[in-house]
Amino acid sequence: MPTDIQNNGAEDEALALYVHWPFCLSRCPYCDFNAHVRDTIDQTRWHDALLTELSYWAKQTPGRTLTSIFFGGGTPSLMDPATTGAVINSAANHWEFADDIEITLEANPTSIEAAKFADLRAAGVNRVSIGVQALDDEALKFLGRGHDRDQALTALNLAEKIFPRFSFDLIYARPQQTADSWASELREALSFAGDHLSLYQLTIEKGTPFFTEERAGAFTLPEEDNAAALFDITQEICDQHGLPAYEISNHAQPGSECRHNLTYWEGGDYIGTGPGGHGRLTIDNTVYATEQIPGPENWLEEVETSGHATRQRTAIDAEGRVEEIFMMGLRLSNGLSREIFWAQTGMELEDALEPRRLRPLLTENYLVLDSKGIRTTAEGRLRLNAILAALLT
Repeated sequence: MPTDIQNNGAEDEALALYVHWPFCLSRCPYCDFNAHVRDTIDQTRWHDALLTELSYWAKQTPGRTLTSIFFGGGTPSLMDPATTGAVINSAANHWEFADDIEITLEANPTSIEAAKFADLRAAGVNRVSIGVQALDDEALKFLGRGHDRDQALTALNLAEKIFPRFSFDLIYARPQQTADSWASELREALSFAGDHLSLYQLTIEKGTPFFTEERAGAFTLPEEDNAAALFDITQEICDQHGLPAYEISNHAQPGSECRHNLTYWEGGDYIGTGPGGHGRLTIDNTVYATEQIPGPENWLEEVETSGHATRQRTAIDAEGRVEEIFMMGLRLSNGLSREIFWAQTGMELEDALEPRRLRPLLTENYLVLDSKGIRTTAEGRLRLNAILAALLT
């Protein structure tokens, strides 16, 4: 592994901004995100705290150009649209905006949130990502969603009319889901899709209600072979509809990939603000990992007291940075390009890879290494975690 990283002026380049809104109307049983249910939210205090945080980060990143803003959660469509607009306007005052800046907000399809779409568009949001998760009422009930199929379709129709771009999420590999039922649901979903679609296999995370329920035998996920078959069907059908995968779980028309998420996967710089927000920033030729205080009330109090709520700011050493770039870049269908790897590390790919680890993965046709860079094959994408472990540990 390398002992030194050459930074190539990343602090003068593009920057993304992530804003975490930690509140939800209810907690989904599969969710392990930093999300919280509260009876009341002081919108004025949160408005002021978010703007205070932006002022702090602007001083750390002078002269940068914002290429994207992403409001994630939690459920940021529960944020007052006036606060959303204030954050966008404040960001525009602190940084230069790229001409084609992408401003995304995650939303749920419940009527209380969909009713805000016009106000969110007026506030400056130009892309919405809707958590549909399923087009089947029984599945939605199992997943603990607060909407039904009809509300989901109404929200999609409204989003298409109001926003220049929209995307939505579905969860598959659900208990008892067959290949035929998923293929039918996916084809129907694609008839409503815009230029982007996110399709996630259901995973069970520790600390969630589903983790306890699965261990108690309340339900069983599809076996590994069946889940792999569902993944293959997903790729085939999306390809047929002109939305090929550009990342493990994300599909888009060519040129319509989520620019904000590409910043993560290509190792770019981004500010993470809001409770539990994570960031990666190049400052004085050093890449730092930043992390915000996770508890909403503690985060709010710290911003009001100290002017920011950064819990950790840690320099990433050379080995850690290289591993991070591989772990993110190999999620992409096109893989990790030599150009991007050099820009992020100042190294050639071969200098960062141990031949004894790499050779078996190439021989087994899990990875391809060529003049473009390094990427997984179709077989490799099914085994990405195992491949990363074999390549890097």
